[in-house]
Parts: sequence; C-alpha cells; structure tokens
Amino acid sequence: MKEFCTRRQRLLDMMQDNSICIMPAANLVTRSRDTEYAFRQDSYFHYLCGFPEPQAWLVLSNQRRSSARSKTSLSVLFCLDNDPTAELWQGKRIGPLQAKKSFELNLAFSLDELDEQLLTLLDGHDHLYFAQGHNSEADELVFSLLEALRDAPKQSMQAPSSIIDVRPLLDEMRLFKSAAEVAIMRRAAEISGQAHQRAMQRCRAGLNEYHLEAQLHYEFAMNGAKHPAYGSIVGSGANACILHYTQNDQPLNDGDLVLIDAGCELQGYAADITRTFPVSGRFSPAQKILYELVLEAQQAAFAQVKPGNTFKQVSDAAVSVLTQGLIKLGLLSGSLAFNLQKQLYREYFMHGIGHWLGLDVHDVGSYKFAGEDRPFEPGMVLTIEPGLYVAHDADVDTQWQGIGIRIEDNLLVTEQGYDNLTKDTPKRIAEIESLMAQQSV
Repeated sequence: MKEFCTRRQRLLDMMQDNSICIMPAANLVTRSRDTEYAFRQDSYFHYLCGFPEPQAWLVLSNQRRSSARSKTSLSVLFCLDNDPTAELWQGKRIGPLQAKKSFELNLAFSLDELDEQLLTLLDGHDHLYFAQGHNSEADELVFSLLEALRDAPKQSMQAPSSIIDVRPLLDEMRLFKSAAEVAIMRRAAEISGQAHQRAMQRCRAGLNEYHLEAQLHYEFAMNGAKHPAYGSIVGSGANACILHYTQNDQPLNDGDLVLIDAGCELQGYAADITRTFPVSGRFSPAQKILYELVLEAQQAAFAQVKPGNTFKQVSDAAVSVLTQGLIKLGLLSGSLAFNLQKQLYREYFMHGIGHWLGLDVHDVGSYKFAGEDRPFEPGMVLTIEPGLYVAHDADVDTQWQGIGIRIEDNLLVTEQGYDNLTKDTPKRIAEIESLMAQQSV
C-alpha cells in the first residue's frame, strides 16, 4: 500500500493547484450471453490504487482550502457495496468500509452514491485531470456531471474550467520502475523463463502447437501467475514467420523450428520472452547459421543499452549485423551501405527492435521528446527482440525457406548499463540442445 500511496501523492504534486483527477476502473466484458471474460483491471487504475474489482472509481483532489491557504490531498474510492445475494453467485466483495482501511484511502463510498458524491467532489476545482476517450461510459458520466455543474450557478456551484489529459503524467511515472516493481517483474521473468524451458523439454514431433501452449500456461498458473500477459505465440515451421500468430493449432514436424513468444502476467506486470528451438532437439546446419546471426545481432543491440543511448542506436547495431550476415549468405546483394540505405533487410526483419515493458506488454511512455529519440535512463524496462523471417516461398535458396527466428529478452536499464531479467532462459544453441536432450513426460 505504501507504493500506491506514494504514486497517488506524486500525481497530486504534479497536478496544477486546485485540481481533481477522476480515474475509472475496468468493467466486466461480455464473452457470450451471460458469461464474461476473465476480469483484468485497467492499468492506470491499478497503478494508482491496486483495487482489484470492476466498476470502481478513484478520485484524487488537491483542492485549495481558502481558510488554510494550502492544498489538501484527498483520495476517494467508489466501489460495489457488499451484497450477500450477489456475493453468493460471484464471490466476496471488498466493500467501501474495508476498501477505505485496506487501501489507505481518505474516503470510500458505495457505487450507488457515485453521481451525487462525484458532483460534490467536482465542485469548486479549477482543473479536471481525466483520460478522455479511454472509457466511453466514464466520458458520458463525467461530461453529464460537468454540464450539471455549469447549469447550477444559482447554487454557487463551479465546474472545472479546463480538462487536462492525465495520461502523459501517468505514462511518465509508469516508465520508471521502482524497486518494488522491478522485484515483481524479475519474478514474472523467472516464471516465464521456466515455462519456456518446460515447453522445450516436452517438445517432440507429433504433438501440436497447442500442447506447448498448454505447458506454458500450466507453468504460469502453478507459480501464481494465472494469466498470460498477451496471447501466447507458438508458431512451428513457416508459422514462425507470422509475427503475431496465435492460432497455435498445427502439428509439430520433425526438422522444423518452433518459435514461442510468451510471458506471464504477475500482479499486473508483464514478462515478454521469445525463444526459438528445433522440434527434434537439434538445429539443422541452415537453422544454426540463421539462429547464430540473430543471436549475434541481439548481443550487438545489448551493447547499446545504457543511459544516454536510444532505441535507434540499439536498432542500428542489430540491423547492421543482420544485414551484413544476409549479404554474406546471399539473401541480400550489394554493399552494406546500399542495403542499409534502402532498408532492404526489411524483407527479412520487418518489426522494431523492442518496446517498453511494464503493466502493459507494450507499455506506456514516450519514445521521443520534441521529435528526438528519447535517451535511456535507469529504471526503464524494455525488450530487445531481433529476428529473421524467410517466407516459405521467398526467392532464395531452399535451405533458408520457411525459417522464422526471434530471440527476445527483458532488460532493466541501470546506472552501469543493463540487467537482463530473462538471462536464465536458455538461448545458446548448446544450452537449448542440452536442455531438450533431457526430455520430460
């Protein structure tokens, strides 16, 4: 709770004087008829209070008190009330009384009081911080209340005169991870790495992609991470060349590679690991050559991850290695400078080198400042994920056709350079082949 309280106070300190912030929780989403998808809390809402239930609202205020001539920090939660009948069907609710105590809030109300209390809370503030467009139902309620305030001058009520997007402030806060966040992300990386190793050890020809997906999710859940952070990718053979392949329903064939891009979500935080390995447990000569090229590119990219450098420097280092290798192997022709200038490598490496990582797998945070690439700073967490994808019908030597390879790790930027949170997940060819030789049932 100390972590959440600190975040709320930081946000209040960054807001202009006499401001109010309104942040809605996520709602349940219908899956079919009267069933819902598994609930996942809104990342912004979770970041500020950690309250785990749907249909809740968090209100923060630093309203100026004229008598004291000072700002007073206020945190208020609206949530579903305790209801024995509803709880019989859907499980226990925390309720306002317990929420106020457990989540260290100044006030907590039943959701039934939202309209009336929120109108009173909005009154008299100069500025409203709100993520307009983020939640359409919240937009409708907030703007109806603002209109009600504007229509009540005789009652001496005052609506905020400006609406400010709160997301840039929160995005900047979320970009830099605290020690507590890093500890969770390190554990998420550890669980996810164990899941990748489990899949490697249980992989064999004749199984299906979904068998490996099941092994991943089993390992997640058995370690307290009930859900994957995103749709797990298990692409064998040419399916590995489909960047966001999630069908995971094709057989594993001897001689093919299988690419797994998967990570668990732990306490809201994502891991994001990709490993590529042979179904048979042994790389073919052609697979080995391309794999080593991707691994070399990743190591070149890693060397550029340090304070003051940028994603462009990381990408340029990886792309240079990949392009030089593709020229040497005959998949590209011409000089290195020509291929880089024309970006001809993009036929085989068409995505970015990485992204921020945190509560969202593609986490928030600006990549540029005033049009310039943003320098890395300690506390940022990012992925590095070079790859090569040679289509099954590419106009190249047949030994390369249908090979898709990606290697992805999660790096914390430190004062000295970086800390690889996923370094214990095998990726050297000898490590992978040795692990797969120890097959498990």
